[in-house]
Amino acid sequence: MPVAYKKKVAVMTGHCEIEEAETLFAWLNEETSRQVNLKALTSAHTAVYQVLLEKKPKVSVWPEADALFWLTEMMQRNQSRVWFE
Repeated sequence: MPVAYKKKVAVMTGHCEIEEAETLFAWLNEETSRQVNLKALTSAHTAVYQVLLEKKPKVSVWPEADALFWLTEMMQRNQSRVWFE
């Protein structure tokens, strides 16, 4: 299972398919203090990335995969819509 939902943290591992996006979105909406652990995430469907970039949950552990450096950068920005500045 690519996402393990615990009480306050969603642990994302491997590749997360599109089916995970709706569940992740709903889970994050239930409680604003919930976090994500991206340590073992290697890739995801763009819908999953969109949820993460829109919701910008607190991240307990950032991805180890070098290919996801852009996700770390985007999630740490203060403004989500920088292209409208």
